[in-house]
Amino acid sequence: MIRFLILAGYFELTMYLQISGKLNQYINNHYAYLAYISMVLSFVLAIVQLVIWVKDLKMHSHLHGKLAKITSPMILVIPVLIGLLVPTVTLDSTTVSAKGYHFPLAAGSTGTVSEDGTRVQYLKPDTSLYFTSAAYDKEMRKEMKKYKGSGDLTITTDNYMEIMELIYLYPDEFSGRNITYTGFVYNEPGHDGYQFLFRFGIIHCIADSGVYGLLTTGNATSYPNNTWITATGTISLEYDKTLEQNLPVLHISKIKETDAPDNPYVYRVF
Repeated sequence: MIRFLILAGYFELTMYLQISGKLNQYINNHYAYLAYISMVLSFVLAIVQLVIWVKDLKMHSHLHGKLAKITSPMILVIPVLIGLLVPTVTLDSTTVSAKGYHFPLAAGSTGTVSEDGTRVQYLKPDTSLYFTSAAYDKEMRKEMKKYKGSGDLTITTDNYMEIMELIYLYPDEFSGRNITYTGFVYNEPGHDGYQFLFRFGIIHCIADSGVYGLLTTGNATSYPNNTWITATGTISLEYDKTLEQNLPVLHISKIKETDAPDNPYVYRVF
């Protein structure tokens, strides 16, 4: 009976996250089908356990087996309770400060491994971990072909992660072009006259999520943290003394406040 309740709980948790629209705050939308598969499997296994319970099939076992029967359900039920009882909070600029998103100091560094083993990324989405060196270089150059040219470029929710990675890899390819994108403002200490314009992004799941965007300057108004704005400007490569590395900086020529999008997250599309 306990196994049935736990499996049913997993099914209900996944269904709740999907119906409530909160599933995309845990995984990349493009992997949602995996959640659907696990939901169906949980439902099927729950029915199996229910049938077993109804037939009252009991297996005789030794003491350690009895202990396993007691402890294993307790372990399995924890994520169900967390998912159902802990509220889902949308990340914003407050989270950037509270979570200690100290940007990398070494040139070329894009993130660190946190105490829980997850990789925290900053500024540039880094998908190189999922390729060999040669395959990564080939894939990035292939993606870069889509955005070559000198015309205006609008960064959208769909291509945000892709273009941000390319901007950090090939800043010269984007230099001098009018680039427009939307994000929330974050004021990092030590950057007077500059403001970061970010969005939180997910590569595969929340474990490899990060805060991505550009350092901006040139706007007459200094916006408070968490203000959503749409900015247009040109990119130039500048040395940042605080972060001790060269960064692509957006020199703003046009800016306006905007409402936060329905889904503030962006996802990497492969």
